[in-house]
Amino acid sequence: MALTKLPKNAFGTGSVDSDKIEDGTIQNVELSGSLANDRLVNSTITFNGTSTALGGSVTIAPFVEWQSVITGAGGSSTATASEGYFIDTTSNTHTINLPASATIGDTIAIKDYAGTFGSNNLTIGRNGHNIQGVANDSLISTNRASLVLVYVDSTKGWLFTDEHNVGDLQSYTSATGGTITTSGDYKIHTFTGDGCFVVSTAGIGVDYLVVAGGGGGGNNPGEQAGGGGGGGVRESYSTSISGSYTASPLATSTYLPISVTTYPITVGGGGAGNASGSNSVFSTITSTGGGRGGAGGSPANGIGADGGSGGGGGWSQGCNGSGNTPPVSPPQGNDGGVGNVASAPSVRGGAGGGGSTTIGGDLQVSPAKGGDGGSGATTSISGSPVGYGGGGGGGGLSNPTWNTSKGIGGSGGGGNGADDSIVATSGTTNRGGGGGGHSGTQSGAAGGKGIVIIRYKFQ
Repeated sequence: MALTKLPKNAFGTGSVDSDKIEDGTIQNVELSGSLANDRLVNSTITFNGTSTALGGSVTIAPFVEWQSVITGAGGSSTATASEGYFIDTTSNTHTINLPASATIGDTIAIKDYAGTFGSNNLTIGRNGHNIQGVANDSLISTNRASLVLVYVDSTKGWLFTDEHNVGDLQSYTSATGGTITTSGDYKIHTFTGDGCFVVSTAGIGVDYLVVAGGGGGGNNPGEQAGGGGGGGVRESYSTSISGSYTASPLATSTYLPISVTTYPITVGGGGAGNASGSNSVFSTITSTGGGRGGAGGSPANGIGADGGSGGGGGWSQGCNGSGNTPPVSPPQGNDGGVGNVASAPSVRGGAGGGGSTTIGGDLQVSPAKGGDGGSGATTSISGSPVGYGGGGGGGGLSNPTWNTSKGIGGSGGGGNGADDSIVATSGTTNRGGGGGGHSGTQSGAAGGKGIVIIRYKFQ
């Protein structure tokens, strides 16, 4: 007779093991109902480190849960761990702040919804944690970027573990040197003398204004001399680096990439009377000192000197100095004016020095007047509009015989020329203006010292 049921006490605990059951002997059809979990050696299963009893239920979450599109309107939002964000910066920039508290494994995903991060950047705010091991926010500035951040620990903070179409994930710039001021999210380092720009964290790059020393006005007793040329002016301006302000017409849109190092800064001095100004230097950017004004007398001395902007010609020789020497693009300055007036030898005076945006004025015949200095360039890189690199005015000769009035210095720090009763004025310090030219008895004046300004986004 077939055995249909075993009594409860038919087997002792552990009396039947796998060695006593032939392979394939017990199949589903031999079992009625099911075995209780406590009859099994393993009665639980583990998912992501959490143990769950057999027969129980567990919810397996997706990698991240994607949220509705965030529209960038110049504002900010705060991310939550295990969420993904489509961010639309079509109309403006946006900042998404990481969570204020985080634990290892917290994950956040970000995607450029409209492909506009290049024109309207996304800022990832660190919110008290490091990003990539650095205590700075990150700027995402490439179109169609997508990335995943995972929190690791307090040292590295959030790390980028998955990156697509991301051109640069460097943090913002951190640096010291010069006099530091802040304008919103931007830091401005102003060097009025030689120093060092010390970079501890290299972001995308920096914008700059590099102004050389202005040339001194021509100076030769008994002669009417030209004004000194303004110091060369070179500037960069990129909204992704420096935000929105009015730059000079000389500015290039190509910012200066930097690295973690020390950059020596040279601020050129203004030339004394009858001497050219000195160069200003920041990294690969050199602005040339303004050319001295022509002083009359011998041909070599009477011709205005070449420089960032050229010196104005003196009376007896008249030839002007050339600006943008050596040449750079965009040009750093202009030529000086012409001093000698062959058709009117009775007019005695000097020409104006060149300015960073216009050429120096020629010696005028009617009314008799020394040439005015060329205009400088105005920029708000420092936070307010300031002009730089104006040319010095040419000297005059105000007496009953000649009665030539002095030239006026150009905007941007150019000094006025002299006449027999009025002393020439120097170019403005730290604006790179050219000095005013000599008259018959009054000496030519010195050019103004240059300046270096560096600006970048720091948060």
